Amino acid sequence: MLRRTIMTVAVAGMLAGGFSSPARASDYASEAGWGLLTILANVGYIPTKLVYATLGGLTGALAYPVTVGNTDVVQGIWSPSLGGTYVLSTPMLQGEQPILFSGENFDPTERNRGFVEEPTSVSTADLAE
Repeated sequence: MLRRTIMTVAVAGMLAGGFSSPARASDYASEAGWGLLTILANVGYIPTKLVYATLGGLTGALAYPVTVGNTDVVQGIWSPSLGGTYVLSTPMLQGEQPILFSGENFDPTERNRGFVEEPTSVSTADLAE
């Protein structure tokens, strides 16, 4: 009777999650490894990105007076250098999210596209009236 009770408790313990314990330990080790890799990658990435952004910010600030206030040139410098990813995350290193060292390129024609009216075609009959 005691032997049967012990076997029942052992089987119940295995079914309750005894088999999945090693898999969870493996998941923890994997997550810890990705976390460590993310930290190490950021040690080099963050200072590099900050230097790039700082130089881009200064270059854009100098370009403003040199181009006599042409904000399109300044935005063309600032958008890529000041935009983008500043801190890497684990999904980025795993390829699930993009890493954008530079931001989007600035296109001055896109800025006013919503405000520019398209020309409409007028027939000669409308002009005669």
